[in-house]
Amino acid sequence: MADFPTRPSDVDAAWIEAQLDKSGVLGDARIASFEWEAIGTGQVGDTARFTLRYSGDAAQAPRTLAAKFPSADATSRQTATAFSLYRKEVLFYQQAAAHIAMRVPHTYAAMLDDNQCDFVLLFEDLGPCVAGNQLAGCTLAQAQDAMRQAAALHAPTVESPLLEAEWLRPDPQAIATLRALYPQAQAIFRERYSKDLPAELMVVCEGLNDNLDLWFDRTHRRRSLLHGDFRLDNMLFDIRGGAEPIALVDWQTCAVGCNLTDIGYFLGCGIGSALRRPNERALLDLYCAEMSRRGVMLTRDEVWDDYRIAALHGVSTAVFSAAFVVRTGRGDANFLSMAEGACELALEHDSLGALKRRMEHA
Repeated sequence: MADFPTRPSDVDAAWIEAQLDKSGVLGDARIASFEWEAIGTGQVGDTARFTLRYSGDAAQAPRTLAAKFPSADATSRQTATAFSLYRKEVLFYQQAAAHIAMRVPHTYAAMLDDNQCDFVLLFEDLGPCVAGNQLAGCTLAQAQDAMRQAAALHAPTVESPLLEAEWLRPDPQAIATLRALYPQAQAIFRERYSKDLPAELMVVCEGLNDNLDLWFDRTHRRRSLLHGDFRLDNMLFDIRGGAEPIALVDWQTCAVGCNLTDIGYFLGCGIGSALRRPNERALLDLYCAEMSRRGVMLTRDEVWDDYRIAALHGVSTAVFSAAFVVRTGRGDANFLSMAEGACELALEHDSLGALKRRMEHA
């Protein structure tokens, strides 16, 4: 049994007080009472907001907190444990968050049990804010804020010593499992979405499935820390009542790879083609300008092929996630939305062809 709470109902006032004491924000105050409510739409972890009431001088103490726990669904927990998703998120907050310029929640507790499944994260609450919504889309201004934040993650970590951390190294066993299960995931995805995903887009999914060796064996010419699931559902806008424009949450899939992976993923499966098509080049130019401002000189021409290949990350994520996390109505709509946008980008820019040419010359 973990020696910390792993469900919202397990949390007590003494545990919260202990975490806040470590951060020096509690002072002489004590929690008189609290209540919690479920928040978020995550399918791999469960998130709750705690509203606190204090006795004593609580001038510096937070009135609300957010906390994240393992999913209540056994399938999602099994998938998360097999691919070290919970471990990655906890270690991101323990070891990496302080080394990036991206806005992420301040963390009061980041605990992981030896079983790699039980964990808890206790955060500052960034509300009131506007939660990004994959199905609703976003404004151009919000997409621009996301591009700036991507550069704030990628530029400080280009070939950083942080990338050599043990927990960020590729896990050969997990990769072998992913490779072995992918055809099964594609079969499930095909059966589930064949009537909803246009045939020419399903061909992109099938094409990636037919070229798994190229996809899994691809090399990266420039490495950064990646968010790995850089899309609207993992973004909070107008945080703290509009005091700041954006923050990023959900770091379970953080990884090391080509920085354009997050960009191709976001512009493909993240924002939808209606917003992407007229603004694609300008958004890429903005990202490159932000990277250059932070000391990593890039131009759109230099990153174009990496960007095209990166769109396939959205395809693979939609396909695999649809098969191996708990199934919900919103989840089905979410994965279909992701696949549509990613496949449209990949089809328009011949992402599979770019991948094949890259590997031919590797």
